[in-house]
Amino acid sequence: MSDITLSPIDNVTAPEVHVEHADHSHHGYITDKEKYLNRLKRIEGQARGIHKMIDEEKYCIDILTQISALTSALDAVALGLLDDHLRHCVVDAAARGGEEAEIKLREASQAIARFAR
Repeated sequence: MSDITLSPIDNVTAPEVHVEHADHSHHGYITDKEKYLNRLKRIEGQARGIHKMIDEEKYCIDILTQISALTSALDAVALGLLDDHLRHCVVDAAARGGEEAEIKLREASQAIARFAR
C-alpha cells in the first residue's frame, strides 16, 4: 500500500487495512505509470496556480472554479487507480483466494466508501 495518503479533509477517517507489498511490479497501474505521473504534474501546477490566485487576491468564484477543476482532476486519477486495482490486484487475489482475497476486497470496499462521502 502506498505511503502517500491524499485526503481533502483532514478530520475524515476510515478504517483501513494495511498490507505491505514487497513486489510493486504487479500493480495494475504500472502500465500507465507515466500517464499518472504526467497527470499528477499537471495537478501540482493547478495547485500552485490556486496558491498564486489567492496570493494575488483574485475573485473568490474564480478560485472556487479552479478548486473544482483540481478536485475533478484528482478524482479522475483516483478512479483510474481504483479501476486498475480492481482489474488487477483484486482479480489476482480473488483467483488465489484465502485471506489475501478478503483483504483486497475489504481495501477496495473501503476505498469506494471514501469516495461515497
